[in-house]
Amino acid sequence: MTTHAGSVTKSAPTTALSKAKPSLGSRLASGVSGGILRVFLLLVGLFWLVPTIGLLLSSLRKPADMSASGWWKVFTEPSQLTVDSYQKLLENSDITNSLVNTVLITVPATLLVVAIGSLAGYAFAWMEFPGRDWWFLGVVGLLVVPVQVALIPIAELFGKIGIFGTIIGVVLFHVGFGLPFAVFLLRNFFAEIPRELLEAARLDGAGELRLFVRVVMPLGGPAIASLGIFQFLWVWNDMLVALVFSNSGSQPITVALQTQVRQFGNNIDVLAPGAFISMVIPLAVFFAFQRQFVSGVMAGAVK
Repeated sequence: MTTHAGSVTKSAPTTALSKAKPSLGSRLASGVSGGILRVFLLLVGLFWLVPTIGLLLSSLRKPADMSASGWWKVFTEPSQLTVDSYQKLLENSDITNSLVNTVLITVPATLLVVAIGSLAGYAFAWMEFPGRDWWFLGVVGLLVVPVQVALIPIAELFGKIGIFGTIIGVVLFHVGFGLPFAVFLLRNFFAEIPRELLEAARLDGAGELRLFVRVVMPLGGPAIASLGIFQFLWVWNDMLVALVFSNSGSQPITVALQTQVRQFGNNIDVLAPGAFISMVIPLAVFFAFQRQFVSGVMAGAVK
């Protein structure tokens, strides 16, 4: 734009840049981050679910159909779908009792690890007591102890006190080996809480227990949710500990399915629905708590 004499002629680079077309790289990046990426992730998710879908469809077919063709045959012959295998599964007392035992083992083992690990993590992070750092180093050292090393000694100990082969024994073993990781994870998370926030709560008259329940626990939601999900999945899917410490009356679903294979060979009409049920329950638990987990992570990311 030109002005009167003595003035300077100025251009408008901002207007010109604003009207410039985006480069090819920016257009490609925008397309990848939009619809193309979503389609790709959707395809990856569907591919990841293929084994689960196959197991579900197999559990809804008769043994003769499963021996004759693959599970994808139901898309051309949907008449093969039936719930007879699930009815037979519910009539199998070994499977149904083992499913109840799995719940009785997994739920207490998860709740105890989360509760005790949260209290211990808070104590190691914010409470002063003699030898705190050395005790925490001992907890960290327990993380490298393999489960296989402790099977025989703890089995002998449980046999002497009369809990070997019971649900209590399986629960205690899972709690004992789940606590070191829980304490390590939660202690490091709780230590990141601003000291000023805790001191302000103490000035308002909050004791240690009230401070833990009202301040630390809500802020530690992401770590606690993650720990609970991981512990639940680990205990639910465990077979090694259950094989050693359980008997016919306390065995979980993983051992019961393995027993069915040993006794009846390819007992697919029981194994397929049993395997699907044992897999779909932890998936349901994960998706049920997914919203709380994600919201906790998002809340923890905002300062």
